[in-house]
Amino acid sequence: MKDNKHYAAICRFYGDKRAERSGVPLIAHIDEGLALLDAIGAPQRAKEAFCLHPLLQDDAALMSALAPDSMFAASRPDPLVVLLAMEYRRVANDYLSHHCEGENDAIALSCVDEVNQMLIADKIQNRKDFERFHRGTHAHSDVLALYFGNWLRRLGVSDERYAQLCERVASAA
Repeated sequence: MKDNKHYAAICRFYGDKRAERSGVPLIAHIDEGLALLDAIGAPQRAKEAFCLHPLLQDDAALMSALAPDSMFAASRPDPLVVLLAMEYRRVANDYLSHHCEGENDAIALSCVDEVNQMLIADKIQNRKDFERFHRGTHAHSDVLALYFGNWLRRLGVSDERYAQLCERVASAA
């Protein structure tokens, strides 16, 4: 993936930026997500869309990407990959942590398998980092733990499978 234009686009977008709380380079989210996508057998275009998702995830990023001279436009992404990233955006943003009310929250998945695979990679990677850096110290720790549990349950990822996939990421690092 290192020579893929979609990966290059996220590398340019992130640069050397790091997560505020943990200090982890932002690109680690993509690299670990790609390792998870490999582990679950996701196709190439799901991996490429995973690379692009931060460039489209929130409204500000989307508006920036729409500018004719944007870094996103300059990367000339594959249109089918962009469609997957936009579908990911729709589904992921429909259930954010501030929507979490309880264990039985309704979470809609995508009709597109690659998007659900991207969600698996994203939620496993985010939960792993949450547990490593923030569990018990974050102001909304209990809600975040429930939120990640809800997502993984909805995506059909058992606690055992979660642990297995986390081990795969650790060995790939």
